[in-house]
Amino acid sequence: MTLPVATAVLALGAGALASVPAQAADTVPLPGKQNTQKRTDVPQAELLSTVKGSAAKLAEGESGAPAPGGTPEPKPERTADPKIIGGSDALISEAPWMVQLHYYDDKGTSGTADDESYFCGGTLVAPAKVLTAAHCVDGLDWNKNGAVVGGTAKLPTDDGGLNGGQAVGVWRQWVHPAYDDVELSSDVAVLTLGAALPYKTLQPASGAETALYKDGTRATVYGWGRTSSTSEAISPTLRKATVPINADSTCASFYGSEFTAGKMTCAGVPAAGQDEGTVSPCNGDSGGPLVVNGRIAGVVSWGVKDCVATGAYSVYAKASSFFGQINPRIDDANLNFDTTADLFARQSAGEAFEYYSNGKAFTAPAALGNWGAVNLVRQVDWDRDFYQDYIYRVGNDLYWFYFDGTDWAEKKIGTGWSSFKNILFPGDVTGDGNPDLVGIDSTGTLVTYPGRGDGTFAAKVTAGSGWGSLKLFGKGDYSGDGIPDLLARDGQGQLWLYAGRHNVASPFANKVLVGTGWNFSAYIATGDNTGDGHADLTVRDSTGALWIYPTSGSATKPFGPKLKAGTGWNGFNLFG
Repeated sequence: MTLPVATAVLALGAGALASVPAQAADTVPLPGKQNTQKRTDVPQAELLSTVKGSAAKLAEGESGAPAPGGTPEPKPERTADPKIIGGSDALISEAPWMVQLHYYDDKGTSGTADDESYFCGGTLVAPAKVLTAAHCVDGLDWNKNGAVVGGTAKLPTDDGGLNGGQAVGVWRQWVHPAYDDVELSSDVAVLTLGAALPYKTLQPASGAETALYKDGTRATVYGWGRTSSTSEAISPTLRKATVPINADSTCASFYGSEFTAGKMTCAGVPAAGQDEGTVSPCNGDSGGPLVVNGRIAGVVSWGVKDCVATGAYSVYAKASSFFGQINPRIDDANLNFDTTADLFARQSAGEAFEYYSNGKAFTAPAALGNWGAVNLVRQVDWDRDFYQDYIYRVGNDLYWFYFDGTDWAEKKIGTGWSSFKNILFPGDVTGDGNPDLVGIDSTGTLVTYPGRGDGTFAAKVTAGSGWGSLKLFGKGDYSGDGIPDLLARDGQGQLWLYAGRHNVASPFANKVLVGTGWNFSAYIATGDNTGDGHADLTVRDSTGALWIYPTSGSATKPFGPKLKAGTGWNGFNLFG
């Protein structure tokens, strides 16, 4: 493509260090922040009312997830919402990431006959994100009628007591766009919580982790579902069961065309036709995890009616197949809590603004005050609480500006950062669930500092030399596999993609040329500006126009036709 020749490239990063920079807690005055936003969770009284209503229905034996519309009836009859029959009790310390999903809608009437109530399991994949089944979410308003309970192995009491757990609301919901409520295909969903939960998280398997699905691999499924095929009552305490992963051919031999290899996986020994001899999830376990080697390999999806039909297996959504769609929804925080990534921009006089994306342009600026002393800004949700944080540099010092649960605060990360040629926070590069820092030091060496999610880093990892002539940018996944990537522009205006690998020692694959003629005065990567689940890239040309390059998820041709996002941006000298 031919692009306009632009002025000198605006450096969005700078600095390097010989070892881990000093990490300190002393503070300096914050830049202005008068319009920084907060989100509000559902009031506790409403959440407890939802939980109480759900608990009452569970006590009556209504344990199921929502019934998918038009579910076919194979031989034997198939049903969503598996349970754990033949398992054993589990402590919450064994599975601190397990959460309960309670849905209760009293329809605003005085009677209970029309009440709508569902229960599912889920996995805390980030402090403010839950992975569950699409059939638990699709068609329901979880923001209005849902509550998520974590931190306890026990179901709520009849009066809504949480047994030591914590309840939070649901801010928004995402259902895989290819979810089919007839075939139960692409049966995955992500809930964004109204407030972060303080429990350990568990990560879904990526597409590269094929060894998790080897025939015979031991897996563990968790849930609160039915414990008997002859009773609708679900377990009052968390259960677990160890089951073997089965080959796709084994699953298909029982279910035929209803089992979709690649999108589904199945596990367990053939059911015995009765409770004795059967180990299987069942009604009430929907949405819970199938865990292999510390990864979510599957999401409890469907099985046969009553879960014990002779020869049957339990079927799960294959998490690794959907990692490219799931992971961008786990790490999608933005400045105003909607579905599109936003822009930080500072005028030459020092006044800074947040510009909120509407999917096509950046509008409705909110003034932040004077940021004149700042020489670098990055957006990242470092602690994964669904508040978009700022990382900024003043002189030689790097700071983290974050929400502490009550208000906005700042923490000095450390000193020694002024010599870096580039500093990025592309996302979770190492695969542990925490965003990482990637930079080019003064020697031209690419280094990764694995983030701990608390404003500190583990020891740096050196990823190669000879990077000094490149300008790096990127936030999120550009290649479609769900793993954050790097974009690099060389001195000839060529744009290169370095695909992420989730490998600590070697985090990025070999470069792929994805464009020429990239001669712009600013390159701004803040995430998914268009809201389609793919990270985008925004640039400024020599006339002062901003352009958004949306991506399609292709590793070789990631960028689609550009979108003009505004004019008159030459008066700004710092973006992030």
